Amino acid sequence: MANLSIFGRISPLIHSNKEAFQRVVSVTRRSASRHDNTIRNEALEKHRVSPLNTNPEKIYLNQASKQYRHEDVSMVNRYREKFPEFLPDPDWKYRDRITEMLEREEMFKRRKIIDIPEFYVGSVLAVTVSDKFAPGKSSRFVGICIRRSGHGLRHSFVLRNVIDDQGIEVMYEMYNPLLQKIEVLILEKRLDDELLYLRDCPLEHSYFPQDMEPQTIHEGTEVPVNKTKIALGPQPWCRKWYMYNLKGLEITGWVNEKVKTKLLKRSEHPQVKKEWEKDDIMKHYRESINTVESADILKQVNRNRKNWAKKSK
Repeated sequence: MANLSIFGRISPLIHSNKEAFQRVVSVTRRSASRHDNTIRNEALEKHRVSPLNTNPEKIYLNQASKQYRHEDVSMVNRYREKFPEFLPDPDWKYRDRITEMLEREEMFKRRKIIDIPEFYVGSVLAVTVSDKFAPGKSSRFVGICIRRSGHGLRHSFVLRNVIDDQGIEVMYEMYNPLLQKIEVLILEKRLDDELLYLRDCPLEHSYFPQDMEPQTIHEGTEVPVNKTKIALGPQPWCRKWYMYNLKGLEITGWVNEKVKTKLLKRSEHPQVKKEWEKDDIMKHYRESINTVESADILKQVNRNRKNWAKKSK
């Protein structure tokens, strides 16, 4: 009514022409709807898919604008673990789709120049980087991969080895131009996603000779899983490892039984275990990339793989 009264005061001639008056009211309503802070149901309908759906094939079939096949589902599950750096950061504070697209293009270009082989946490690698202070202008380090982190061009991995009875860790950025070569000496997985607890374990579990020869890797064979359980060294530790659900670590090295009982009892407290987090849908949504978006990104990776550099025979 306020709009009508304004139009009435500004132009009384509009009331004399009923058709013109209705046209002005229609334009006013459309203009107000454009600035409304709501989203139409039609725009949201195609996004109403839960990431917690246990049947990923059903998610694909529910997308009217996309046609996915069963091969795409298996490809997503395989590539999620094989190429984790291509998936963006799930934290929306750091999301920018244009930046992510440009970074993927740069990653594809880098992979055309250097062969970046498949490896996982627990694999033993030999990395060669440019070093102007080294005798041959390059340095080579052998170690076990204990961590992979970061997204996009910021993806990095950490190698650990023992040199002169001292644990040494080196972090490499996977798409650093100074990186010359990555060799996989032992291709295997471990029971845990990170092996940072090797810092508090005996040094023999982190030692690998610098002149180690690579094992033969047959193409198409399944990557083995090393199920060895490592005994923890004596306290103090750099972290409270007993509070983590680590499958490849055997908690030993307690100061005494009294301290062991006290700390294990504390780790069983509901506020520490947080068992309700497994049913927290919003927490799961914030910490993961949904299957449909992952499929679009990883299908792009699959299309570009044929142009990547291959290991010279």
